[in-house]
Amino acid sequence: MNQFASVLIRLWPDGDRSIPGLRAGMSASAGAVFARYRIDTPLLVAHVMAQLSHECGAGCEVVENLNYTAARMMQVWPSRFRTLAAAAPYAHDPRALANKVYNGRMGNAPGSDDGWRYRGRGAAQTTGREGYARLAAVTGLDLVADPDLVNDPRYFLLCGVADFVECGCLSFAKMDDVVGVTRRLNGGTIGLAQRRAWLARWKAELVDVPVVASPPLAPADPVRPASAPAPSSTASASSASSLSSAPAHPQPGRLATLMAALAAAFRRD
Repeated sequence: MNQFASVLIRLWPDGDRSIPGLRAGMSASAGAVFARYRIDTPLLVAHVMAQLSHECGAGCEVVENLNYTAARMMQVWPSRFRTLAAAAPYAHDPRALANKVYNGRMGNAPGSDDGWRYRGRGAAQTTGREGYARLAAVTGLDLVADPDLVNDPRYFLLCGVADFVECGCLSFAKMDDVVGVTRRLNGGTIGLAQRRAWLARWKAELVDVPVVASPPLAPADPVRPASAPAPSSTASASSASSLSSAPAHPQPGRLATLMAALAAAFRRD
């Protein structure tokens, strides 16, 4: 078992509860995913996994829960539900609520089922048609046609890391700035205390990985299901630009270069 897999099992003890085989899928893809996005030091792995651990409840909250009481809706969306009477029709009706609060924004069409279809999912809780389309463009997965792919164990880590990078979190992670990372991914600082706690746990788990100087793996091509169409030239250019902007020779961190262990394990699989 590789280092990432053993840490993931310890920190996500119920990680397979919602998606069977989730942790095994994440572990199998970790070497290629981290290499592709230059997540090449324990510090960067810790920041990525801290945020994803919080966003998806360590694998237990992989689809947004929209089963609210009327009173809770007034707290979460005070401008949309000013009275209990306004909220009551949507109480304990997740689909109706999703379309009410999400349609007409984030790329979701008014009067459609987009709010429900593109509700929050995955490691980074991707939300809205625009969010799924943006992620599709950089991963090569047809997430607009099949948004549930973000919760496929084969692509769960890929989608979470891609979202982290595309949101502009990487530069803040390199500076060990958890507030900056959180603002880029979340749009605010919701759950900052919990994100800090996750970061401390991941750092502690990764502290003993041996220092091994190793060149980064070549970036992997986007992984697509056999039935998915190839990404457009625009998407390919976007992905290429993202990769070309990364440093050509990442420096190993003081604690360790986790990528060497991950790469070796990935090659053995």
